[in-house]
Amino acid sequence: MPKVRSHLWFADRAEEAVRFYTGLIPGSAMDETAVIPSDTPSGPAGSVYQIDFTLGGQAFTALNAGPWEPFNDAFSIMVECDDQAEVDRLWDALTEGGRAVQCGWLKDRYGLSWQIIPRRFIEMMQDPDKAKVKRAMEAMLKMVKFDIAALEVAFNG
Repeated sequence: MPKVRSHLWFADRAEEAVRFYTGLIPGSAMDETAVIPSDTPSGPAGSVYQIDFTLGGQAFTALNAGPWEPFNDAFSIMVECDDQAEVDRLWDALTEGGRAVQCGWLKDRYGLSWQIIPRRFIEMMQDPDKAKVKRAMEAMLKMVKFDIAALEVAFNG
């Protein structure tokens, strides 16, 4: 069976980013690191070139490859959070040096897009009562960072 992993292209701070991400998300680790054997446009010989890592149980590869392909919103990492404390912790850490966007989305200091979503919101969206779903969705659309208590109020009418 083929191995599937997401690949992240960093301009030059892949190792720093991976250390930050793996320290932030439970179930994460830096797995293997490769260095550049000779000088390239991506960096001098001996510098970190590629890092295989696990983030919340998912396989990723980070590459220091130069500024030619910046991150955009077409790719994001979505983290399902168990409670408001986890939403707040991840949101605060990831927006430091980055910026909040809307509806649970943010860009971190490296330019990577994230979605910090409470698991409870996902459950709400799967409820068979369409009126409850609509109220929760309308409340979410007014939020930047998710507020589970406010979503519950809207959901329950």
